[in-house]
Amino acid sequence: MVALRPRLVLALALCCAAMPARAEDEGVPYWASIDADVANMRVGPGDSYRISWVYRRPHLPVRVLRREGPWRLIEDPAGDKGWMRDLLLSRQRAAIVTGKGAAEMRAEPKADSHLQWRVEPGVVGLLGECEAGWCQFDADGHKAFAPADRLWGTGNP
Repeated sequence: MVALRPRLVLALALCCAAMPARAEDEGVPYWASIDADVANMRVGPGDSYRISWVYRRPHLPVRVLRREGPWRLIEDPAGDKGWMRDLLLSRQRAAIVTGKGAAEMRAEPKADSHLQWRVEPGVVGLLGECEAGWCQFDADGHKAFAPADRLWGTGNP
């Protein structure tokens, strides 16, 4: 029975050590956006890891997949994954226009509504409410409704 005690203590210690990691991952995945003029993505969760990408796109939407202390494993619109400090991210929702050709921005959330303007793929904007296949989209102060299927950053992460 005495020989079992160290194993039991070790098993309990391992279980307890794993708890914070699971607690840190609660609430992921979620949408976020880059909240800095320059943001580095690293290959690992720490300043000692090499930089894999340098982003110069404030409000670029990202999907947060995992948390590790102050670091977040993110996925960008191109599907690249890496680690970024939480201080460089915002919970403010944003989106990027995708697809081929210009997306039509409408005055109201319906296809026959007045055309406000057209926006090219790659344009980043702040995301408002989405409903019935349309999302409020604010590209540098120009606000209208965009078809949700032309935006990356909508729906469930």
